[in-house]
Amino acid sequence: MQIDGALVREQGITFAVVAVKKHVVDNRAQALSTARSFAPLFQNVPIVLMGQDSTGRATFFGRQDIVRFLSRISLNRLPWKRYTV
Repeated sequence: MQIDGALVREQGITFAVVAVKKHVVDNRAQALSTARSFAPLFQNVPIVLMGQDSTGRATFFGRQDIVRFLSRISLNRLPWKRYTV
C-alpha cells in the first residue's frame, strides 16, 4: 500500500501529515484508528490526517494546534513524499 505524507518540523514541533479520503477525516473513530496505524511509520510523532473534498479544500484531523497551523498555510509548502507501507 502507498500513502502520501509529509514529515514536518515547524516551530520546534515535528509532526506528520497523511493524505486520506475525506470520509476518514469526517468519522472520528475511523480517523483515530487510521492515525494510530500510521504512528510507527512516522516514528510516533503526532499524526494529522488530511482529506480533501471535490474542490480540493482540505479538512484536517489531529492535534488542534497543528490543525490550526496547517489551515493557515499552503499545502504546497509541505514536503510531500510517497511512502510504501
